[in-house]
Amino acid sequence: MAQTDQFVVGADVAGLPVGQALRLANRHGLIAGATGTGKTVTLQRLIETFSDAGVAVFAADVKGDLCGLGAAGAPQGKVAERIASMPWLNHHPMAYPVTLWDVHGKSGHPLRTTLSEMGPLLLGALLTLTDSQQAALYAAFKVADREGLLLLDLKDLKALLAHLKNHPEVLGDDSALFTSTSSQALLRKLAGLEQQGAEALFGEPALQLEDILQPDRDGRGRIHLLDASRLVHEAPKVYATFLLWLLAELFEQLPERGDADKPLLALFFDEAHLLFADTPKALQERLEQVVRLIRSKGVGVYFVTQSPGDLPDDVLAQLGLRIQHGLRAFTSKEQKALRAVADGFRPNPAIDTLAVLTELGIGEALVGTMEAKGTPAMVQRVAVAPPQSRIGPLSEAERLALIQQSPLRGRYDKPIDRESAYELLTARAEQAAAQQAEQGKPSSASNKPEPEAGGGIADAAGELLGGLASQVMKTTLRQAANQISRQLVRGILGSLMGGKKR
Repeated sequence: MAQTDQFVVGADVAGLPVGQALRLANRHGLIAGATGTGKTVTLQRLIETFSDAGVAVFAADVKGDLCGLGAAGAPQGKVAERIASMPWLNHHPMAYPVTLWDVHGKSGHPLRTTLSEMGPLLLGALLTLTDSQQAALYAAFKVADREGLLLLDLKDLKALLAHLKNHPEVLGDDSALFTSTSSQALLRKLAGLEQQGAEALFGEPALQLEDILQPDRDGRGRIHLLDASRLVHEAPKVYATFLLWLLAELFEQLPERGDADKPLLALFFDEAHLLFADTPKALQERLEQVVRLIRSKGVGVYFVTQSPGDLPDDVLAQLGLRIQHGLRAFTSKEQKALRAVADGFRPNPAIDTLAVLTELGIGEALVGTMEAKGTPAMVQRVAVAPPQSRIGPLSEAERLALIQQSPLRGRYDKPIDRESAYELLTARAEQAAAQQAEQGKPSSASNKPEPEAGGGIADAAGELLGGLASQVMKTTLRQAANQISRQLVRGILGSLMGGKKR
């Protein structure tokens, strides 16, 4: 197990431990390598190390086998041999305190946030909006804030968009930003989001950060695993956007901690390339800023991907720990990328970094740590220490047992639908419809007796028109009635004159 003041990744070629001071763990890190080279086991090892040190962990379980952290390991074969080669490791098979989460609430506690908490920038990235559509979304959120309309779930936003379409005067100075075309486009985007099953992500009770940071009863940091085995394939944008929201929420809510003996929280983002794929420039700049500054809040961010090239250069420049598993280079493009990876380490005269990258076996990695002063240490070839928990997934029965035993059981399981934008706008629409119906009742003029036969035809027509609402229509019909009256009078006079002549 790791010492109290540092975490150990594995052993160098001489069998000596290779690690880094725990106080530097908020300098972020990278775990990279081709498929099948051992990234998941390395990830599991690091998560255990943080938990042993009392650091909370939130990680995405993309392949569904990280949940093995919740069961004790049973080392055998090559794993047992690796443990035997590290006598200083003090390896004890054990289960770790794990809380399971699932956006759809099937394989873990339901994981939710609200649209108001996510905000228009992240939501726009999730919906892949154009500039004009993004501007319309900003205008809608501005109205919601001004009028106290909570946007908790998708039906709230759809109700708001319909309200603004029918009442553009509510937008005020922003009316030019919200057109009928942009409204229809936003509604179509939301419908597409619903088809991906993303409506389950939005609502209440929303995830509370204090529940993630709460340690286990034995002092170890709790490990929170998001089951993303389906989500990352069926709705990768939803997966990436939630992780970005979590990172931004931590940055906004956590206080400054300065230099501390250990981080408060370690975040592990698997399939990290999805965080930056097709990301709007404004959002990527914001993400890079958060990664740079969040370490002062006591949060360490660890990206897991196949190649360092999947991350922007500004993010790579901020990473302290680098664990690079084997890579394959068959094309000239891949060979160029391989050289870039090798150049990212501080050279070690005893190692040909470029050559070793293609020679690494399963469970081996090139590791670049940080020295006590925070400067990069020379790269070393490392055999990664095996985890103490199970390597492999839990059974369905074991997953269910973890959920039943969770300290958060019952807190997030039942959705809450309190009064928000949808309910308020629906009530307003019903009230307006009732008032319109009241104003549209027939007037008392329609119950007046019909005029006597001796009355003028024009006056009779005017009486019949008394119940009409439109003054223009009344005038037009009255003119027509007068004309008919004159024609009748002329006809009667003509017949009388003709009778006299006879």
